Amino acid sequence: MPNVTFDFTGRSVIVTGAARGIGLAIARHFRDAGAGVVMADFDETALVDAATEIGAVPVAADVSRTDHVEAVVAKSVSEFGRVDVLVNNAGVLRDRALWKLTDDDWEQVLSVHGGGTFRFTRACVPHFREQQYGRVVNVTSYTGLHGNRGQANYAAAKAGIIGFTKTAAKELAHFGVTVNAISPNAATRMTATIPEDKIPEVTGPIARFGDPTEMCAAVAFLGSEEAGYITGVVLPVDGGLSI
Repeated sequence: MPNVTFDFTGRSVIVTGAARGIGLAIARHFRDAGAGVVMADFDETALVDAATEIGAVPVAADVSRTDHVEAVVAKSVSEFGRVDVLVNNAGVLRDRALWKLTDDDWEQVLSVHGGGTFRFTRACVPHFREQQYGRVVNVTSYTGLHGNRGQANYAAAKAGIIGFTKTAAKELAHFGVTVNAISPNAATRMTATIPEDKIPEVTGPIARFGDPTEMCAAVAFLGSEEAGYITGVVLPVDGGLSI
């Protein structure tokens, strides 16, 4: 059995970008902790396979589309009667030197990362207000604070998520809602193309990428009832990269 710290029995959780990588690990962790989980992803085939494996509810969705986002939230409410935790993890890369970036490269990355985070949070707020309870955990990046060559669009999107997290934390606190973020450094498809000799430059003192499962405890903590006095923080889960 998995080592589960927090009990989410009776809670419902939405995880975006959940078909693989960090999102799948988080969805599995919450499901193992007793939550009803709705998994959203653009890749319907991979999503359905993953959700079937862990016993979650799949909803294929493009997080840059408001109608898709609202359908995911409605599914959580219809399945579980509520939505308690939202994990905004969906992302996409369109890496190029900034003078080679097209308008579409820029707009798509910002619309998925920043726009998806905004749209899902906005769609959940009416339910959070009615319940007087909610937890939002956003996924940002070290790149959002420090930049990275070839990722002007990604850096801008992730920096925007940090600003959004802090603003939403201030606006939603009086509804019993906390809004926090993690800054992970895990081995995913996004890191798979990094040359081995460059890995020491992009990992911290622990000198390796984390496994996606190593991101889950931080997300579960910030998504828990016990973390109700923590809001507006960005928690690095990066092996010390941000030191």
